[in-house]
Amino acid sequence: MFLTCMETVTKQLVSWMRGHESSVFSISVHASGRYAITTSSDTAQLWDLDTFQRKRKLNILQSVGIQKVFFLPLTNTILSCFKDNSIFAWECDTLVCKYQLPAPPESSSILYKVFAVTRDGQILAAGGKSNHLHLWCLEAKQVFRIIQMPTKVRAIRHLEFLPDSFDAGSNQVLGVLCQDGIMRFVNIQTCKLLFEIGSLDEGISSSAISPHGRYIASIMENGSLNIYSVQTLTKEINKPPPPLVKVIEDLPKRKVNSGDLKMKVTSGRVQRPAKSRENKIQARILKQDLTGNFENKKNEFSDGLNKKRLQILLKGYGEYPMKYRMFIWRSLLQLPENHTAFSNLIDKGIHVAFLNLQKKYPIKSRKLLRVLQRTLSALAHWSSIFSDTPYLPLLAFPFVKLFQNNQLICFEVVATLIINWCQHWFEYFPNPPINILSMIENVLAFHDKELLQHFITHDITSQLYAWPLLETVFSEVLTREEWLKLFDNVFSNHPSFLLMTVVAYNICSRAPLLNCNLKDDFEYFFHHRNNLDISAVIREVYRLMDTTPTDIHPDSMLDVFVALTKGQYPVFNQYPKFIVDRQTQERERIRIRDDELDYLRERQAVEDMQAELDQQRVEDEAWYQKQEPLRKAEETRRETPLQEEEMMIQQRQKLAAVKRELKVKEVHLQDAARRRLLQLQQEQREMELRRLDDEIERKNLTRNQEAIAKEMREDADANKRKVDLEDHMFHRPIGTDQTQNQNTQKLIEENLAKAEQACLNTDWRIQALHKQRCNDLHRNECYQEVAKLLRKNRKKEMEVLNAVMEGEAKKWEEAEEQDFHLKSEKKAAAPSDASRRWFLENEIHAQHPCHRVPRCQDEWVASGRLPRTSQLKDISEMESLTQISLNQRKTHWDTMEWDLTERVRNLRQRLATQARNRCQTPHLLAT
Repeated sequence: MFLTCMETVTKQLVSWMRGHESSVFSISVHASGRYAITTSSDTAQLWDLDTFQRKRKLNILQSVGIQKVFFLPLTNTILSCFKDNSIFAWECDTLVCKYQLPAPPESSSILYKVFAVTRDGQILAAGGKSNHLHLWCLEAKQVFRIIQMPTKVRAIRHLEFLPDSFDAGSNQVLGVLCQDGIMRFVNIQTCKLLFEIGSLDEGISSSAISPHGRYIASIMENGSLNIYSVQTLTKEINKPPPPLVKVIEDLPKRKVNSGDLKMKVTSGRVQRPAKSRENKIQARILKQDLTGNFENKKNEFSDGLNKKRLQILLKGYGEYPMKYRMFIWRSLLQLPENHTAFSNLIDKGIHVAFLNLQKKYPIKSRKLLRVLQRTLSALAHWSSIFSDTPYLPLLAFPFVKLFQNNQLICFEVVATLIINWCQHWFEYFPNPPINILSMIENVLAFHDKELLQHFITHDITSQLYAWPLLETVFSEVLTREEWLKLFDNVFSNHPSFLLMTVVAYNICSRAPLLNCNLKDDFEYFFHHRNNLDISAVIREVYRLMDTTPTDIHPDSMLDVFVALTKGQYPVFNQYPKFIVDRQTQERERIRIRDDELDYLRERQAVEDMQAELDQQRVEDEAWYQKQEPLRKAEETRRETPLQEEEMMIQQRQKLAAVKRELKVKEVHLQDAARRRLLQLQQEQREMELRRLDDEIERKNLTRNQEAIAKEMREDADANKRKVDLEDHMFHRPIGTDQTQNQNTQKLIEENLAKAEQACLNTDWRIQALHKQRCNDLHRNECYQEVAKLLRKNRKKEMEVLNAVMEGEAKKWEEAEEQDFHLKSEKKAAAPSDASRRWFLENEIHAQHPCHRVPRCQDEWVASGRLPRTSQLKDISEMESLTQISLNQRKTHWDTMEWDLTERVRNLRQRLATQARNRCQTPHLLAT
């Protein structure tokens, strides 16, 4: 949150002031203008307005909260009010706590929400959600009065004291804005309700009072802004009390003698039943009246005011109080307030002489213009001379502006001014009042001959230095306050006071006037405001009134004040009637001539208008005649586009139908193409499947053949090693005898090897033939099953799986049969090996009969024919080779079994994928 400081004259931004975290709801400025306090809900900050820097900050507990922090008027004290009803006073410079107000009485304890302080800083008013008001005396630091508002008041939203220029700051009237939207003004001493503004239908949201207490500005709940005049609201309240002195008048038919007076009033005293101050005052005044034989009736007004006393008050203060000025003026002028007579004048309407007043006197305020028109019209209806008086608007305007809210008073003030202070002004009508201007010039010649000689030297007459001031009643050369102050004295004195004011104004301005040499400068001077002290002018007027000789004094030539008559206004005919009548006749003649001219002009205008109408009618007929063929051609041309548009619509419909047919055909073609594409894709997938199956079978066959060939080679190698080992075992014992039978042995071995090879080849061919035949059968069955699956629908997929499983079972059976056949072959080969080993042993024993195979190692050792270590190694090596061959065969069969399982699994996955694709494309299954 931040605050902005603006310059009111230049409307420029001066500074930013930051520091608040929440919204600021109160700003208070010190009387010196140097410091300011800004208050938010959580803190209050003291600012130095010379540097726009924060000087101090008031931090409080969050649970307490601040209601308001402000400066006390005319003091150097800061008052801080918190939400717990605690109120502290601080010294502004040192910020030392001066005192704390005690807690309010328990009988009327309320939570304070709003506060107000009098202008002298002595009384603090506090209120909240209650109809009670607490008035604190800050000097005694205690509550001295509790005011209870009416019962319909439940809460107080705003408090503000009403300032008064004559109460020295000890304000007595407190404005209380309540929850019902009504602001009530209460006298805190008498506790009386004086007046109120706002209503239940049009409530007040917020309100502020001007510094001088003249106006009240209120923002209403409907959004409007109302300005109230305190003077108007307090008119009835400020009426003076009834007079203490009552004048005893003589009886109309009987003369009062001294005996009668003594019977009523003994020894000049009023008989009274009891002693009281009021009666003492009445008796004393009555005694003075009897002693002085009563003052003149002209100084006593009907409302109780005394002119002499008012004049004494005026000389003492220089002006009347603003609050009572209008009331005093009405008393001084003795206005009759003839409502009926004034209404009759107003009912006559706006006078013709002032219908175009706004053209000559443009006034921004339309209300002010209407009031001025009505006032001038009422004056013109009252006396005909005022309709031709050119300076009457200038004369009446300041009074109209002052009394614009009361037109009756405005009219009577102006009429009284004209009757008394404008005497003999109209004797030389329509010229300026030469006689009045001569009076002014004579007085000026007596009191300031040098200034008058200066005027004569530069050809400046009284019509230039006196008449502009009179015809505008000084409103052009004085401010509002100065003008009011002047007319306080004018209305309180003889009518000649106004003429003396003109002389005094010139004398007080003699220095700048003596420096003027041009006529334009003089004209400017008497039509604009000048740097002149109005109080000095008034003092000079009183001096002139007292020191002017009687032979040239205006009061000897002017009548005394005469008030307007009650009931009906007096006849005003103090003007050359023949001139006014002549001007009236001339104006009437001019008006008649103007009316005749207007009539002729209007008749000529009517004739011209008729001729123009006839000419226009002829032209219209010719135009219509010309427009007829154009209209027909236009209709024809309009029909042609309509027909073309209809044809275009039909063509568009046909084109739309053709487009729909083409679209249908295109859809069919796309469907057929999609079907062909799907069929082609299906055929390609089938061909790819067949190719993959063939490739798998070919690879399996090749792999099987390679495995069989490798196995056969390994068996052959093992057999060869075995034979070599047997040969080695056989040939070594034989020794030298072997050479004889070598050829026979080789032949036998070759025959045996050939027989063994023949056996092995035959076995391999048998196995290959059997395997090929089984594979052919299996492949034929698979082809048949796949063809059936391709021709059938989705329901036959299970049969394919069953067929695959049957093929797998058959494979296992074939594998078992082959394994069984292999085992049978091994069993068949075992007798041959045993017979061959038996044969070899027999042959060895036959060749060495003396030798025998020892039963145990001991026999070999005992005989001395132990087998060599190399022989034992060869035997163990042969056994290990035999075991390796058997292991290799077993590993081969395990590999074949794993390959077969992998092929079955892959086939199942491909079939499942094809089945899912067929489910996703039901139209393919239908095809």
